[in-house]
Amino acid sequence: MKIVLQRVKSASVSWDNQKARIGQGLLLLVGVENADTLFDVEYAVRKVTEMRIFSDDAGKMNLSVQDIAGEILSISQFTLFADTKKGKRPSFVHAGNPDYARKLYAVFNQKLSEIRPTQTGEFGANMLVALENDGPVTLLLDTSEARHD
Repeated sequence: MKIVLQRVKSASVSWDNQKARIGQGLLLLVGVENADTLFDVEYAVRKVTEMRIFSDDAGKMNLSVQDIAGEILSISQFTLFADTKKGKRPSFVHAGNPDYARKLYAVFNQKLSEIRPTQTGEFGANMLVALENDGPVTLLLDTSEARHD
């Protein structure tokens, strides 16, 4: 899994006359590949919910989304697996099979929602995302790196 984490003051996603929004917390752009397993999901959930990227009273990044009672907005993003090495059009052959990716993404979101309030976009939909990035703080989490430890 590849996840772009953005620390936000607020964020929203809209599609097909539907909308999900959060206040302070994390906006996640989530990509799944076929090699991902439940290990990747559990690792990602732990990292996302425990990563200390929110400021404490001294202004240091020392608090997690749990510590600040923040919310999470999770949006599927297969384009995180784009291969741009050849030609002018990206290839998405490394993105997960849609049926498999949808299931793993759903498990990821379910596990997140057991820890913090979690909103989602619609898997596979054309969505519009709006956010107020706080910092800005934007990080990339690649669970394949944990598989090699």
